[in-house]
Formats: sequence, C-alpha cells, structure tokens
Amino acid sequence: MQARSFAAARRAAWFLALAALAPAAALAQVDIHDAWARGTVPAQTATGVFMTLHAHEPARLLGVSTPAAARAEVHEMKMDGSVMRMRAIDALPLPRMQDVELKPGGYHVMLLELKGQLKAGDSVPLTLRFEQGGKVFEQRVNAEVRALTAPAGHGGHKH
Repeated sequence: MQARSFAAARRAAWFLALAALAPAAALAQVDIHDAWARGTVPAQTATGVFMTLHAHEPARLLGVSTPAAARAEVHEMKMDGSVMRMRAIDALPLPRMQDVELKPGGYHVMLLELKGQLKAGDSVPLTLRFEQGGKVFEQRVNAEVRALTAPAGHGGHKH
C-alpha cells in the first residue's frame, strides 16, 4: 500500500514540476505586434501584410498561411544595383530580444491569389509558423486591414 502511495506522490510531483515549466515555455514563444494588411481594390490579386515580431529566444519565421489567399509568402525587398527587387525567402531569422519589423520596403508577408477584396476595417486571420529551439510551432494573429490610401508608415508605400 505504501509503495502505491509513494508512486502516486512521485507522479503528482512530476506533473507539478512540468506544470511549473509551462509558463517558461510560453515565454519562449514569439510576440506579434501591430499586424496589419494593406487594403485592396476589386480584382486585385495580391497585397502586403506587416507587423513587428519579438522573440524571447532565437527563432525563425518559416511561413504564413491564411484562408484569405491561396498562398502567403515571406518576402524581402533589397536593392540590386539601382533596382529594388522583391523575392520570397525560406526563413526569416528572429534574434533574441530584438524587434524585427515586417514593413513596406523591407521584409513583409505577401498574400497571393487573394480570394476577395480586403476592405479597411476587415480582419485577416493569419497562422505564422516558427522554429525555435528545434521545435516548430504555430501562432495565430488577426491583421487589421488598413485603407489602401493610408499615409506612409501605415500602408502608403506601393508594393
């Protein structure tokens, strides 16, 4: 009888220890701030999504998906001589404790083959896939759709 009680107490202690670690694991996730998408006009097939990512430990953004588009890709824009070029990237490094801005003219998410017009005030659900410490996980966020004619810094940059 004592052996069973000891085993049960040991199992309970083990589960309590794991539960105590759960908040630490949650802190190792990636914070997502100010997610927004540029509004579109009828029949437009692509748009950009922007946000700030903050990893508590080194991580990588591996990809994005959304029901609002057939495809979503992480892109970078950079100068190639005197020409600004945009290209899809496999992963975006997120250094420990640094903000990484996805913004017009830089890294961003490109929604391709949109399934409908995105109007100011709408919300676009996104699932971001990350790798951190050898583990892959997903986080969901809703991106606010901002007016196509928003001033610079709020979607005014043409893609």
